[in-house]
Amino acid sequence: MCLLNAPSSDDIALLKNTSEALSVVAYGLDWKKGDNIVSSNQEFPSNRIVWESLASKGVEFREADVGSSSSPEDTLFSCVDKKTKLITISSVQFGTGLRMDLKQIGEFCEQRSILLCVDAIQSLGAVQFDVQDMNADFVMADGHKWMFGPEGLAIFYTKPEARDRLNLNQYGWHMVESLGDFDRREWQSATTARRFECGSPNMLGIHALNASLSLLLEIGMERVEKQLLKRSEYLIGKISAADNLELITSGAKNRYAGIITVKKVDAANERLFQYLNDNNIFCALRGGGIRLSPHFYTPIEHLDQAIEIILNYS
Repeated sequence: MCLLNAPSSDDIALLKNTSEALSVVAYGLDWKKGDNIVSSNQEFPSNRIVWESLASKGVEFREADVGSSSSPEDTLFSCVDKKTKLITISSVQFGTGLRMDLKQIGEFCEQRSILLCVDAIQSLGAVQFDVQDMNADFVMADGHKWMFGPEGLAIFYTKPEARDRLNLNQYGWHMVESLGDFDRREWQSATTARRFECGSPNMLGIHALNASLSLLLEIGMERVEKQLLKRSEYLIGKISAADNLELITSGAKNRYAGIITVKKVDAANERLFQYLNDNNIFCALRGGGIRLSPHFYTPIEHLDQAIEIILNYS
């Protein structure tokens, strides 16, 4: 709750993963033929495929080219019309590291009665996050990224008014209002977000995520964010100063978080990626380059080492 600044823990369900939470939204809402969904062209497949699957219901999925201008939000908004029912967007894009202005998007959606769905897997545990400030209707994130948790457990936030708009497609003993009263024949869905937890919870994953979140909260997300951004800024400076390196991630203020993607102009990404892994530099092949994702605890000298190895590769 503290990591999201959710009004209540009743607004949070624990599901298997981000994809499941996105599917709960996509197949919980009542769609009409001609409705459309607006997103970006940089989304991870989880935040694209589920919406594309609604084409059979006559729902259009629109992708804005958010990397084509200095204002990704305006590009996103240009795809909206009177038939737009929902905007779904990643808080930070998994490939390029582009950080979206969620407060601006939330205000836009509120003014037009459009639902806002946020894939926060690249934000939660990395930077401060406030579902109330951005007026999000749905937020989901796996715990195994920046939150240090295990795979198989995700946080799913729903605003109460938006939650009531979701039809249920999964049922079981855990999602009823009278939890634990197994002799009761009559039942109704829980009024809280627990209605989305249909069966036995992943208790092992929950205890592990609880421990990792306790660590983050003990350190303080303000401090975590400050140290993480310090490392991102350091990488941006090193990359920008090199003649043969191209910074794919935006270096503009408030446009990046923990993901910094770089390309060496005279090297093939695939070969450079393999070379970095062979030299114990853990990275990813994403967004047209090499994705570096230092957390708040990563030593600066490790960042220097990574950049040095990239520069020396030929």
